[in-house]
Amino acid sequence: MTTAVTSACPECAQSVPAPADVRVASIVVCPSCSVELEVIIASPVEYALAPEIEEDFGE
Repeated sequence: MTTAVTSACPECAQSVPAPADVRVASIVVCPSCSVELEVIIASPVEYALAPEIEEDFGE
């Protein structure tokens, strides 16, 4: 039996399960507050708020 890997959401502090194929830079959505999280460390899993995608307007 495998145990689900979880880590705390930096926004709401709720436990967020990591996908089975978790990798650094993966994006996960917090099931509690719906914020997008980026995996910054894969083992043990640690999340940070995902950066906002900005327009560069071809610059």
